[in-house]
Amino acid sequence: MRWIAVLVALACAAPALAEDALRFRVDPAWPKPLPNNWIMGQAAGVAVDGEDRIWVVQRPRTLTDDEKAASLNPPRTRCCVPAPPVLVFDQEGNLLKAWGGPGQGYDWPQNEHGIHVDHKGFVWLAGNGEQDGQILKFTQDGRFVMQIGKSGPQTDSRDTTRLGRPAQVQVDPATNEVYVADGYYNHRIIVFDAETGAFKRMWGAYGEPPTDVALGTYDPAAAPARQFRNPVHCVQVARDGLVYVCDRTNNRVQVFRSDGAFVKEFSVEPQTRANGSVWELALWPDEAQTFLMNADGANNEVRTLRREDGATVGRFGRNGRMAGDFHWVHNLAVDSRGNVFTTEVDTGKRAQKFLFQGDMVLRKRTP
Repeated sequence: MRWIAVLVALACAAPALAEDALRFRVDPAWPKPLPNNWIMGQAAGVAVDGEDRIWVVQRPRTLTDDEKAASLNPPRTRCCVPAPPVLVFDQEGNLLKAWGGPGQGYDWPQNEHGIHVDHKGFVWLAGNGEQDGQILKFTQDGRFVMQIGKSGPQTDSRDTTRLGRPAQVQVDPATNEVYVADGYYNHRIIVFDAETGAFKRMWGAYGEPPTDVALGTYDPAAAPARQFRNPVHCVQVARDGLVYVCDRTNNRVQVFRSDGAFVKEFSVEPQTRANGSVWELALWPDEAQTFLMNADGANNEVRTLRREDGATVGRFGRNGRMAGDFHWVHNLAVDSRGNVFTTEVDTGKRAQKFLFQGDMVLRKRTP
């Protein structure tokens, strides 16, 4: 009977093991404690640069008085004070630099959101505050370079002079164009020249003109919506020119050519009725970019999607507070070694590192 029980257990485990095309292990010691009595608020974005440094944008204004008690006047406790919004870590979790916040010549976001480091080393930031309608471009030391759009009252998805609470940006190295997932107010992908900020093109779901018609609550039994729901939460440009868009609360990924022509779509956990299953995507760093890593802040897991058809071939994480668990996992990024870095918002307020457990041949990242 004991052997029968063992065989049954192995049989039950086999499908789960076979499903995991990629395997990961949390590094519970990453990152190291912040210096200067600093504490991190909601961690709203993460990116990896050409030297495999990890960039996190966080929200100091989301800290409670209890969390930032040492910064109050008079101080209430010995710890802590808010860290600057932009934090840069090395692979071991050491903090290398920190900067960000309001300054001359630009509108710092009311609510920090995405971060991206492009092929030239420039750092791009987005914000989804009520008045946010801009993206910002900086050097790696925090020197302001350019602002596209402006803050102020929101307009609509036809306006090409400003954005609508943009979530994330991605620069295509092949064309030096910046794609914006726009956003929490608008319902579109919009593209600008990354040097001049000039408007190039835009589109909505299925490559159609974007509209702002209210779609109501997502219903998994209904026909697929013909427009993006808010938020349009991420955009990723693959080396083959395909553009992947997170239509978060429609629980789907839509795929386009760079001119906005619709190619295909695939659903991800379509029965999710909370705040969406497709929060973030990152391309796997092999030559073919075989997989998409998908952060799902509703189901609180990271899954591996086959890029060809969106099939789920692996997953890790669950809702919880321990190392390797998630609460509102918001963004992720993958380094050249296949390690995955995640950030969490709401009350999660942390970044985590997951070590790739495998020997797949990966493509060296271009600095």
